[in-house]
Amino acid sequence: MTTDTKNRTGRTTGRGIGLAAVRGLALALVSLPGAVLCFCLSLVSIALIPIGVGIVTTPYVLTGVRAFTNARRVLAAEWGGVRIPPAYRPLPEDANPWARTFGMLRDPATWRDLMWLPVDMTAGFVTALLPAVLLLYPLEGFALALGLWRVLPDPYWYGFVPVTGQASALGAGALGLVLLFLAHFLTPRLLDVHFRLTRAVLGSGQGELAERVRVLTETRRDAVDASAAELRRIERDLHDGAQARLVAVGMDLGTIEALLDKDPAQAKELIAQARKSSVEALTELRELVRGIHPPVLAERGLGDAVRALALRLPVATEVSVELPGRAEPPVESAAYFAVSEVLTNAVKHAGADRIWVDLHQADGMLRATVTDNGKGGAVIGAGSGLAGVERRLGTFDGVLAVSSPPGGPTMVTMEIPCA
Repeated sequence: MTTDTKNRTGRTTGRGIGLAAVRGLALALVSLPGAVLCFCLSLVSIALIPIGVGIVTTPYVLTGVRAFTNARRVLAAEWGGVRIPPAYRPLPEDANPWARTFGMLRDPATWRDLMWLPVDMTAGFVTALLPAVLLLYPLEGFALALGLWRVLPDPYWYGFVPVTGQASALGAGALGLVLLFLAHFLTPRLLDVHFRLTRAVLGSGQGELAERVRVLTETRRDAVDASAAELRRIERDLHDGAQARLVAVGMDLGTIEALLDKDPAQAKELIAQARKSSVEALTELRELVRGIHPPVLAERGLGDAVRALALRLPVATEVSVELPGRAEPPVESAAYFAVSEVLTNAVKHAGADRIWVDLHQADGMLRATVTDNGKGGAVIGAGSGLAGVERRLGTFDGVLAVSSPPGGPTMVTMEIPCA
């Protein structure tokens, strides 16, 4: 190994240790108050169900718990490469507060979330904080060895070393050096332990197979319903559009045949009308084919298809693509139409004047992120079309995550497993 290679490896390792420490410290400082707040609100709201107040408040509290938990799932996937797929049972959009409350409470995933909260605020907090402690605590030992012990009470304990003089201060510095050496090996692993602990509690556990069967049954039903709806749409568009125009062209040709010798002038008019109808029928057929499977998607792939889609939008849209190759056609089609639906929602409802689309593939996942600077407030199942996107992705074991605080910005992230 050359000297330059060793230097680069050392810099990369140092950055990895520092990044793990910063991420762990951020998780510890943010997740502890969040977990405590969610846990306390959940206990109070569920306790108030018998007097009726909890019937109203529990759905909102549990929705907040799910949002907090899903945010940690995203961080576990992005920072630790640990995937924790959500497995919440769907609720009817028109469900009343009573049905929503007890529908959520009957969901095993809800209780896994509630069991995870105390784990996250204790063992999770410790495993998240330790990477930063292992990296920062040695600095105190070095400071003691350099003379800081003189202004501290006697004795001052650094770990298990009582610092009473320069000799013991040098011992504290040696202990700090040992801790820094351990941090080199343990810091990234401790953060990985944190995310694996999260997966151990939030994962489906023994009921994973049953949950998997349930999800597959629902996604298969959604896929069948979506296919039937798509076939009905195609049939309706053909019947009301191209088919009607072609029938009119046929009738015009019959009339032209009868008038060709008797009234050539009127026959010419009918020929022009038939030509116009045939052009319109061809245009409608092309639009119909583009709606089923855009030619640019089949010929040039997902990246160029999304770029072409962005060019037709009335809002300035930037598209960033980092795809090493092409995915399977069904996966590309699902991703394209999901991105198309999200872009349509952003244009219609967000009030945005700028949209960013990012497509990339990593760890066997095709990820598409659509961000806009609109007014925010997008929610899955609120009539925005995101529920349909979630069902479309669910057919491929994909997931949909929405971050849309009031006032914006809105970020919609879609992931689909792909080779």
